[in-house]
Amino acid sequence: MTAIGKTKSLSFLERYLTLWIFISIGFGIVLGYLFPLIPQLITKLQVGATSVPIAIGLILMMYPPLARVKYEEMGRIFQNKKLLALSLILNWVVGPVVMCLLAIIFLRNYPGYMIGVVLVGLARCIAMVIVWNELADGDRELAVGLVAFNAIFQVLFYAVYIYLFITLFLNWMGLVEGVNVSISMWESAKTVFIYLGIPFLAGVITRFGLISLKGKDWFENKFIPKINPITLFALLFTIIVMFSLKGEYIIKLPFDVVRIAIPMVIYFFFMWFVGFFIAKKIGVPYSQSATVAFTAGSNDFELAIAVAVALFGVQSDQALATVIGPLLEVPILISLVNISLKFRKKYFANQNGE
Repeated sequence: MTAIGKTKSLSFLERYLTLWIFISIGFGIVLGYLFPLIPQLITKLQVGATSVPIAIGLILMMYPPLARVKYEEMGRIFQNKKLLALSLILNWVVGPVVMCLLAIIFLRNYPGYMIGVVLVGLARCIAMVIVWNELADGDRELAVGLVAFNAIFQVLFYAVYIYLFITLFLNWMGLVEGVNVSISMWESAKTVFIYLGIPFLAGVITRFGLISLKGKDWFENKFIPKINPITLFALLFTIIVMFSLKGEYIIKLPFDVVRIAIPMVIYFFFMWFVGFFIAKKIGVPYSQSATVAFTAGSNDFELAIAVAVALFGVQSDQALATVIGPLLEVPILISLVNISLKFRKKYFANQNGE
């Protein structure tokens, strides 16, 4: 059973969420492999480099958690400057460097895959981390605050990071000679807005609009329970779509998938555990330790995929490597949700769920 809440009664979908996710993964792979017209149709349903089905799934998935955020209390995240600094350092110094080094160690003879993995490491999470944080009973307001910081940094520095890590560093190392990769700040900002800005605005408008009309008690106890299932259904839908797009590659090129997976698996677990235990070490409660860990251990694969497709093409090795990211992230982060909740019982038993 997937532990998702504290003591709340779990719905049938929530109780077996891990099972549904793995069923969705398998269904998506088989669907894409047996019916190649389906991924072809999904590929056609895009605007620029943005996949419309994936965008719809992610926006719907993000909306309920963002509607539940107590925005009026978010000012407190600025009170703990040490925690804020920790998150920013993990996300914008440690994370990119660790992923880049792992890509070089494991994929130096596969430059296309290496660049794709680096692109994933440079794209800090601004979307699905809110879902993982929600499932792990993390600090919702802190998560949104940190995601907002990541979104701003993403807009300002993603293009710069691509230039520094790929165009300069990998070329300097002699690993991707002749590669000149660049992305405009506008493209980065547009992707950030699609996957975070739209559900964020919808959540803010819904919360303050309905509370003013119907009252906070009605909003928290009537409206929120009605929209909660949207997140889980949208998550499963998004998983099926993503896995169907690369079902043929996963079945026909299993060793390449494993080769790409190794540095990413190490990265996800390393960043999560480092984030969790450093946060615990500086004395923050469970909810904030979990939030810091999931923020550090997640990535904005939507942006990485969009950039890889725009720069190298949908059939490129770079695009394939970026797609492997979310395929791994979903089961790994689900396992880390359960590990996180077990750590709460082990290390934070006296904090009453904090």
